[in-house]
Amino acid sequence: MTGKPLAGYGVLVTRPVHLAGELEAAIVAAGGVAHLFPAIDVVPRDRDEFEEDLVARPRPDLIVYVSRNAVTHGYDGLPNDDVIVVAIGPATREALDVVGVRVDVVPEGGYDSEHLLMHPAMQQVDGRAVLIVRGDEGRELLGDTLRERGATVDYLPVYSRVVHAASDGELDALDTAWSEGRIDCVTVLSVATLEALLEILPERCRIALPGTPLVTPSTRVIQTAQELVPGIRTTLAPGPRAGDMIPALIACRESG
Repeated sequence: MTGKPLAGYGVLVTRPVHLAGELEAAIVAAGGVAHLFPAIDVVPRDRDEFEEDLVARPRPDLIVYVSRNAVTHGYDGLPNDDVIVVAIGPATREALDVVGVRVDVVPEGGYDSEHLLMHPAMQQVDGRAVLIVRGDEGRELLGDTLRERGATVDYLPVYSRVVHAASDGELDALDTAWSEGRIDCVTVLSVATLEALLEILPERCRIALPGTPLVTPSTRVIQTAQELVPGIRTTLAPGPRAGDMIPALIACRESG
């Protein structure tokens, strides 16, 4: 024993490869073993198509970035002066900070549409133009609610999320690790990731999944997991960042 809280604990990390590094490093630092298996790949939108779409839109009063991917693939070319810049959560705010975009609004104590809609700045939007930067698919709650509050809402898709085309080698490695008892816990950050994971898991892994605890920062993931994977044990993390996920992983391990 190393005395580290996740010593020898095998954690399946299902984030896209370019977003998995922070959690992977934190798991390893806590003594665990991170098994990377991206369930979703993020594909940027064609740049020329993006620019043509952007030119055709009116200048917004508020720009809402719904994820780090929205920042990575959408911030360049969007106005950031004389507009209110909104981040859906702390990780998205950090991504905007990195690229030098000032953030005016970020929700307190959450990172989803529900928490953002409770922010005072999102209450008085009557007559304002809102641009929501996101993937080509997503929840409609944010846009629908802002329209109900009198805003004009446009979506700007800047990337697509596609089910990861896992190679035979990736699938065999995962199947072996799971059958040998080296996958102790699964991490999933979104419903789309969970659905994609269920689509591509090898059969033996799908059979083993109900007996493998799941850690997520999303109550929606927990609800969906309980519907799609009856009997699975879940632990709710306070947020999606590594600093939020590691205590939840430790709690999951200690709970048996």
